[in-house]
Amino acid sequence: MGARKVVEEVRDAKLLGRGGAAYPAGSKWEHLMDIGAFPKHIVCNADEGEPGTFKDRFIMERVPFRLIEGMTIAGLVFGSSTGFVYVRGEYRSVQRGFMRAMESARFLNLLGRDIMGSGLDFDIAVVSGAGAYVCGENSALLNSTQGLAGRPRIKPPHLAEVGLFGAPTLVNNVETFANVPSIVTMGGTAFLEAGHPDSGGTKLVCLSGHVARPGVYEVPLGSVTLREAVFSPELGGGLRDGARVGFLHLGGQSGPLAPPELLDTVYSYSDLRKAGLSVGSGAVVVADDTVNVLDYLMSVARFFVRESCGKCTPCRTGNPAVLKILQDLSVPGLADRRTLEKLWALADVMTQCSFCGLGRTATVALKSAWKAFPEEIERNAIRLSQKDGASRREVSAFPSF
Repeated sequence: MGARKVVEEVRDAKLLGRGGAAYPAGSKWEHLMDIGAFPKHIVCNADEGEPGTFKDRFIMERVPFRLIEGMTIAGLVFGSSTGFVYVRGEYRSVQRGFMRAMESARFLNLLGRDIMGSGLDFDIAVVSGAGAYVCGENSALLNSTQGLAGRPRIKPPHLAEVGLFGAPTLVNNVETFANVPSIVTMGGTAFLEAGHPDSGGTKLVCLSGHVARPGVYEVPLGSVTLREAVFSPELGGGLRDGARVGFLHLGGQSGPLAPPELLDTVYSYSDLRKAGLSVGSGAVVVADDTVNVLDYLMSVARFFVRESCGKCTPCRTGNPAVLKILQDLSVPGLADRRTLEKLWALADVMTQCSFCGLGRTATVALKSAWKAFPEEIERNAIRLSQKDGASRREVSAFPSF
């Protein structure tokens, strides 16, 4: 096909990045293709740190050769001789299994030197992370791969220009690379038609929580609604013990909460976006109506407090402050309207001023829950009288996100 033709097929497929950001893979590949500098590096982001997300583990355990082939295609397209898979540190057994798959590929001359007699060389090295969620951010991942502190870089320059070891670098998620062999085989147009007009192909959905049949399910984008994903006998099978849906948490801890009213939203990037939701990493955590929303938000806040790298002040100090306010809101009489206003301001500052996506998305769950379940957030806040002694103001008058 030639390198340029492969890139055109990836572009025509409208393959959106499956790691969470949903950046068009074709645009990434075209940008790197137009950069003349060499060497170029191929890096796979397998630092699957989002709670409720386990699709990349499934690929590396069950179909590792799809990932190997996708990375090899990218290596041959961009003239790279080396690829790196950065695997989450907790995935020790996954790493061992994947390395055995690479040995099999080398034995069959599908990886390494002179692949299938083509004269082209490409091999893959596995790099183990150390359990830092922030290394899921691509620039922090590259720093960690180089042996530096796993903290995000200032951009620009972008990674396609100055990436791993200062060279042009392509970074894609495990699921993104695993789709490339299908695109090359069936063609970009056919891949697009297998999915949604705005985003081709299928998506691996990770169902967990109170759903009856948790697991990884592959669905064509745009083919099912959230309700069907949860209740279809072929997919989630409904909730355990016949419980009712309280909310869904989509895309991992950095994703939004979906109230039951949005269950009929079609599962595609554009349809979820219109509803204020997101595909994200593909996680769908199902919570029944016994789950206290405020308690759940505190668990999300604790996660971000623990995982912040501390590089920037909005994230480093903002997350503990958000957690403290949520804890105050959980105690009747301890918080008031000023507490809610402070929480509003913190969420706004963190979103606008944090250095990387971790801090900017740390309050996405909070904002979406505040919009969908305001009474759960504001229930324990004390009503305050106006200074002039006029009628008392309700906390529900707090501006909506």
